[in-house]
Amino acid sequence: MKVSRPRSMVWIGAAVLCALAVSGCGLPVEGLYPIKRDGEEPVYSKSDADYEANRKTIFGTGGIGLGGTDKPRNDGGGGGIGVNSFLWRASLDTISFMPVNSADPFGGVIITDWHSPAQAPAERFKLNVYIMGRALRADGVRVAVFRQVQDTRGTWRDSSLPSKTSTDIENAILTKARQLRNGSLQR
Repeated sequence: MKVSRPRSMVWIGAAVLCALAVSGCGLPVEGLYPIKRDGEEPVYSKSDADYEANRKTIFGTGGIGLGGTDKPRNDGGGGGIGVNSFLWRASLDTISFMPVNSADPFGGVIITDWHSPAQAPAERFKLNVYIMGRALRADGVRVAVFRQVQDTRGTWRDSSLPSKTSTDIENAILTKARQLRNGSLQR
């Protein structure tokens, strides 16, 4: 059995939904906007930027932004990846002698496959490189190094490494990232 609704009810419902959606946008009206600074009484400003930056909404301070930010970004993060582009490229350059198993530029994770150096075919290494964010900082990259040694039966066994090994690789990545950044600034 089909229930039919009068067309006027559908239009009224649509109008109510539109009104709710528009009222939730929080569009400023002409006039003064209250700006409250820490420990002070509200200051009233006609600046839309002040109002937008400090208004409180259900989406948090400043509301929800669909158009991005007007602030220029100078963190070296590229538009196409989720982490610092200099650290990303420096990581790939530094570990380029090893086969890469997977690389996630949005999560900032590079995982290599096992690599045996020609000088020591009975041992192999694997790296996990983690880029921690969009800023080029000393704590912006972490490296986990794994080593295995082959026993007399041909079985690979986990083996320890000096703790300084991962720090040395991190420092090499940071040095390369600084060189890349300095090269891009000189252009």
